[in-house]
Amino acid sequence: MNYTRIPLDQFKDTFSTTIELSSVALGGKVTSVSDDFFAEAFHLLLVEPAPSLKGQFGPKGALFSGWESRRHNPSYDWCIIKLGTTGSITGFDIDTSHFNGNEAPQASVDILYSPDGSAPQVDDPRWMELLPKVDLGPSSSHLFAVSPSKGVNYVKLNMYPDGGIARFRVYGLVSPVAPSDTSAVFDLAHVFSGGRVVYTSDQHFGVGSNLILPGRGKDMGDGWETKRSRAPGHKDWAIIKLGATGLLSQVEIDTAHFKGNFPESCELHAVYSSELVPTDVPDDGWTPILPRTKLGPHRQHFFQLENVGGTPYTHVKMTIYPDGGVKRVRVLGIPAVAGQDQAGTDPSAIAQGKDGAATLATDADAADSGSGAGAVINPERATAASAASAAAVLSGPTIPALPLTAEAFAPFGKVVQAYSDVHAVPDPRHTRITGANQGTATKFHKLALLEASYPPHTGATAGLSVYRCTPVDVQPGGAWAVKVLERHPCTNQAFIPMGGRASPSGASEGDALEGPGSAYLVIVAKNGADDRPDLASMRAFVASAGQGIVYDTGVWHHPMAVLYKTMDFTCVETQIGNGDSLDCEVVDLDGSAGFYRVQVPA
Repeated sequence: MNYTRIPLDQFKDTFSTTIELSSVALGGKVTSVSDDFFAEAFHLLLVEPAPSLKGQFGPKGALFSGWESRRHNPSYDWCIIKLGTTGSITGFDIDTSHFNGNEAPQASVDILYSPDGSAPQVDDPRWMELLPKVDLGPSSSHLFAVSPSKGVNYVKLNMYPDGGIARFRVYGLVSPVAPSDTSAVFDLAHVFSGGRVVYTSDQHFGVGSNLILPGRGKDMGDGWETKRSRAPGHKDWAIIKLGATGLLSQVEIDTAHFKGNFPESCELHAVYSSELVPTDVPDDGWTPILPRTKLGPHRQHFFQLENVGGTPYTHVKMTIYPDGGVKRVRVLGIPAVAGQDQAGTDPSAIAQGKDGAATLATDADAADSGSGAGAVINPERATAASAASAAAVLSGPTIPALPLTAEAFAPFGKVVQAYSDVHAVPDPRHTRITGANQGTATKFHKLALLEASYPPHTGATAGLSVYRCTPVDVQPGGAWAVKVLERHPCTNQAFIPMGGRASPSGASEGDALEGPGSAYLVIVAKNGADDRPDLASMRAFVASAGQGIVYDTGVWHHPMAVLYKTMDFTCVETQIGNGDSLDCEVVDLDGSAGFYRVQVPA
């Protein structure tokens, strides 16, 4: 097999846009090994560089972070590794860091594809050599590029005759995995979907490729973190190439474990480009899909995207201000594929347009592309649609109901809740937290303030009311039409879930609910230029029974809408109380073109 030895200073040019297929962070694991007497083979796949353990000894001798076998092997030692996911291999790093005098002098690599995923044996006839026997030196990385292999899920690292290797990294491209249902929303940026982080402005403390790994990680070390900035107006950014050209809908930005070093805010842009790394696209060539938005510490943030309806994108750029760390980015959408289902319409081609209308990419688009069903939608034609066809398919634009977070809800009001980690509160520099009640409580001070701007002569007063709310008619995974919105021009308004009975018997508990609901919808919109709800700004959230909400003064919102079971709420507001329009304005929405619908999580 042909291979090229790569100088260490050319790592970025050669491997920076590939995926480390063998990493334990992807699920890579050792399935069998000939001998690991001195140091266990699992170390080979660890994310962190091998540390020096010089001077430390255990029962078997000196300690090393790596794989080390016994001396005097008459043939060779081997280690079989299952990759984290099936992929095409393009290179290796065989790293002997801190092995000096006991390093493996030579190594080779074999590959194999196991259709059912079962672990092969060392003598399996399907093994094929990808990297022939190469010379290694002490305490150094050794980089090798090879011709791209076919899709494989196992590698066998051979060392001749014995010795130690600190880390073994297999680089390549993932064989993408996507739902068979082309209308299913999934994470287009995920490494298993074929996503790749192709550029970062800085990755001083944590590499950008961590952003698309599975799970939420174990500490700050497996996220993307940039160095501290000192220059005014500084920003850092990472560019993700999606696994498939997609129609985007929402994003999750996770700052797990970043508590004192999360970014102050972030914004997202997207572009359609045939380039792997679209660094030559001017700033105005990127479409803003999430305006600059504050982030919080150690939290999953969920945001509905803007300017994405009907337009396919290949890359997403996340810009953070001024610097900091982000654990994961999940870009949810559907592949932009122009095909048809059995009903004659491709569900994945339907999306919400930029103006809030529904758009439909028809089979004519695929025919015009010259590539037939399965072709990627041309971005210039992606928004072309038949309003009549769209109306026949949808009753109106659909928006996702996302988990409620303080940061996403900030344009509309405040979230009132306790936090299990006091270092993970929103705006931690200004949120006051103290002990209370002789040490039996933690107090989160003034998470929201009461507001009122009634004219003095109205006699409005502040008070507490209780709402007992029966559930709306929607099932998990269903969509619910929004037909009315209201606002309170002179006061903000809080709703705090009250819970239910402490025991099934309900003794001495009055009329408290037995088994109250645990979730409710929060639906909001900004005010438009015509002093009516701006429906394009409508957002929906799912709040838990542990979260109260405060609508800012004048914010349009739907009346309380609880899910599945009755809930009681305490309402805190200022009112005149006589039905005056200063208390509440209600707007019945025009459904002639279809009502907006809220998609409830399954």
